[in-house]
Amino acid sequence: MGEPRTESGFGRSSPAMGMAFRPGRAPGGPVYLGPKEKPRNTRRTVGRMVQFLSGGWVTLLFVFVLVCIASLSNLLGPYWIGKVVDTFVGGTGKVDFLALKTLLIQLLALYIVGGVCTFLQYYLMAGISQDVVFRIREKLFQHLQNLPVAFFDRRSHGDLMSRMTNDIENINMTLSQGILQVFSSFITLTGAFLMMVFLSPLLTLLTLMVIPLGFLVTTLLSRNTRKAFSLQQKALGDLNGLIEESITGIWIVKAFTGERKVSDKFSRINRELRKQGIWAQILAGTVPPLMNLMNNLSFLSTAVGGGWLVLRGSLSVGIVASFLQYSRQFMRPLNEMANQVNLLQAALAGAERVFEILDESPEVDKNGDSKDGSPLQVNRIEFVDVHFSYLPEVPVLRDLDFEAWRGKTIAIVGPTGAGKTTLVSLLARFYEPSRGRILFDDRDIRTIPKAIVRGALGIVLQDTYLFSSTVRENIRYGRLDATDEEVLEAARMAEADPFIRRLPQGYDTMLSDEGLNISQGERQLISLARALLANPPILVLDEATSNVDTRTELHIQRALGRLRKGRISIVIAHRLSTIRDADVILVLQEGRIVERGTHRSLLEAKSAYHALYHAQFRRQAELRSSHNLVE
Repeated sequence: MGEPRTESGFGRSSPAMGMAFRPGRAPGGPVYLGPKEKPRNTRRTVGRMVQFLSGGWVTLLFVFVLVCIASLSNLLGPYWIGKVVDTFVGGTGKVDFLALKTLLIQLLALYIVGGVCTFLQYYLMAGISQDVVFRIREKLFQHLQNLPVAFFDRRSHGDLMSRMTNDIENINMTLSQGILQVFSSFITLTGAFLMMVFLSPLLTLLTLMVIPLGFLVTTLLSRNTRKAFSLQQKALGDLNGLIEESITGIWIVKAFTGERKVSDKFSRINRELRKQGIWAQILAGTVPPLMNLMNNLSFLSTAVGGGWLVLRGSLSVGIVASFLQYSRQFMRPLNEMANQVNLLQAALAGAERVFEILDESPEVDKNGDSKDGSPLQVNRIEFVDVHFSYLPEVPVLRDLDFEAWRGKTIAIVGPTGAGKTTLVSLLARFYEPSRGRILFDDRDIRTIPKAIVRGALGIVLQDTYLFSSTVRENIRYGRLDATDEEVLEAARMAEADPFIRRLPQGYDTMLSDEGLNISQGERQLISLARALLANPPILVLDEATSNVDTRTELHIQRALGRLRKGRISIVIAHRLSTIRDADVILVLQEGRIVERGTHRSLLEAKSAYHALYHAQFRRQAELRSSHNLVE
């Protein structure tokens, strides 16, 4: 699962949660770009690929028949050409034009049949390959939606994108071209060999002398080709991950002048990708010219041997001409199969990377009652002796005991790494407690389906995430079956309606990725409208006003006041001045509750909360003083 963490990063939530979580990871922890390469099992991978062909076997069988007809047509062509040659160079000295005409018509018919069958087989195979890739892509994406948050915590988003796009495209290329090549090559290879033996066993022996050498070269090279393509795909996934991360966090990169650091890291990974790409392409490009060389050597030996047999009168010129073409047809499938080795290696490596994700265990409810689909109406939340750790030897939360009631606000404060966000992750069942229970009205949430638990939560984060869609659809994400009027009412309650109507297309204005074409405060108001539309019984606020101006903060505070009425409110507080009116304040330190009480009682106690509160205000005073000096 990776290194232990004290704060959980959120993944993107379900619509019922009323908010989309920003992907995160452990503070100071390493970024995991994927597990180490596993031992390859080609037979198992091919077997799993075959399963995705279900439903297309009849069409595939018809394609195979078309390949057989096209291959046989191409195999008969050289034999007819030999007959045509013999009508000109026969011993009579006369040309039988009637026989020649018949042979030419038959030869033309063979070529037309072969061409039509080849077109049809590629046309049908395109549909089969796209259908298989569609199923794989669909299954992979659906599986990703069902994986736990912990999986995304340890995976690079760019690597996952690479598997969804590059690896699946490699599979598509192999299915659309590779299967046809294998069918055609096998039939052509077998047919050409039989025709060569039929025409001249001696010349066949000369042709086959080169085959063992070609087989040896292909075997030696293919051992390293697949490994090289796997390393190339791994480096490409790392590069995609860095690109996605740096573009998403461009504000942070620029704010901390990290351009050089990001560029250096990009250059390092890019150099690794170049090295692996060069090595993979060298191996891929070595096989075809070597096979062509052996093909030419075989053709030369056959031509010399055939000429000698013609001079001895053992064979006719037409037979030698036919045999030379069959030798070409015999060697061509070997060349094509050698070329397909490279494509197959890339496709198998990509398929294994895809299946590696599909083999990840989905998020499940071990004790969940899937039949209970009614929304929860929670009046009380209770944490009973809750412990949690990502790794057994590194506890994150310990001995948590507290209650939260409907209509009350409970605030959670503490230094960074105290476990505040991890607590909310347990509440949303992104993780399960290592020990203890979390109760909704005396009911252990582990007996409630996760979707229903999360449907009871409305979470508003400090960093709002919006999708590349209209303002209307971003608000509707809180409850997908909401009407347009309900969306408008939620926006009015969140005080977002005035600024939305000022946008170029109002509620139909398209937002860019993460809503970067509107201000932070406007994004926050849309997220509040989304949470209001979800109408959850439990509200979780993660300092929703810390990144906005004073005027927008007033709008948000009024909207939050409406949102908190009649609900259980849990506030993760960074600015302690915003939780003075909380009914209960919990102070977390190193995963334990070290203090609890109201704002006034905790200040009077002059302990941990008192120290945090005054340290924060001293820091704010220092910042204001520094700002005044600069001015």
